[in-house]
Amino acid sequence: MPAVFLKNRSLIRVSGSEAQSFLQNLITTDLAALSADEARPGALLTPQGKILFDFMIWRDGGGFVIETDNDQRDALLKRLTVYKLRAAVELSPAGEGVTVSWETASKGLADSRFAKAGISVIRQPGQQGTDDLEAYDALRIANGIAVPGQDYALQDAFPHDVLMDFNGSLSFKKGCYVGQEVVSRMQHRGTARRRVVTVKAEVALPPSGTEITAAGKPVGTLGSVVGKDGLAIVRIDRAGEAMAAHTPLLAGDTSVTLELPAWTGLIFPSTADEASA
Repeated sequence: MPAVFLKNRSLIRVSGSEAQSFLQNLITTDLAALSADEARPGALLTPQGKILFDFMIWRDGGGFVIETDNDQRDALLKRLTVYKLRAAVELSPAGEGVTVSWETASKGLADSRFAKAGISVIRQPGQQGTDDLEAYDALRIANGIAVPGQDYALQDAFPHDVLMDFNGSLSFKKGCYVGQEVVSRMQHRGTARRRVVTVKAEVALPPSGTEITAAGKPVGTLGSVVGKDGLAIVRIDRAGEAMAAHTPLLAGDTSVTLELPAWTGLIFPSTADEASA
C-alpha cells in the first residue's frame, strides 16, 4: 500500500455555530455540498480573483479542518481572523502532517481531486506512511494535480489556470465569495487560456522553472518534475496551434509532448477562433 507522509502540511480548525456560513461567504468551495467522508480542494482568492491561499477542507463534527502548506498556515489564520469580525467562530492551529494513501481500501477522507480522475486517494491527519514524496509527486503528475510552490506561485494564478473549475474547488451557484465575480466572468465568457498539462519526454526533463517554447516563442513553464514526466501551466491556444502545425515543443532543449488531463474533457484549440469558442 503506497502511503506517504506529507510533513509540509499544517491544519487549521474552524469551529463555532457560524463556522459554515463564515467560510461559505469567503472561500471558493461549496461547503453545503461537502460530505462527511471527503476532503475537497478550495482557495481563498484576492478580490482580483487570483489564488491567495490554496488548501483542502473537510468536516470535523460541527466545524471544519483546513489543510494547507506549513508556510501558508499562519498567514491564512491571520487572514481568516481579519474576516472573522464578530462571527461566532473559533480559529486555531490543529497540528501538522497528513498521510496520503492509494491503491488500497483505507479509512480516512477521500481526496475529491483524484476522485475526478478515477483514482482513490485517502487523506488522514498524522504520520502513518513513509516520507517518499517523489511517489506522491509522481501520482499527482500522472493525474494533472498542481500544487502551489511547485507548479504555480500564489497570487499569480487564477483558479481556472490550475483546473479548479473541474476539480470541485469552485462553485458557480452558491453565491458571493471573495473574487467570485472575476472567476464567474471567466467561466461564462470562456476566457481561460492557461491550463495545467502533463508533460512527457523521452529523456529526463529539465528542472522546474524551465520555459516551454514553440518556434522560440514561450508557451508555458515547467512545474513539478519526476524523471521523464512533469506538469506545466501553458497557454493552450499557443500549444494547440503549435501542435496543429507540427511545430516541436521544447522544454529548454528537450523535446516534449503535452496532454490535457483526460478527466477535464478539455482539448487543445488549434486556432484563435477555437480558443474563444
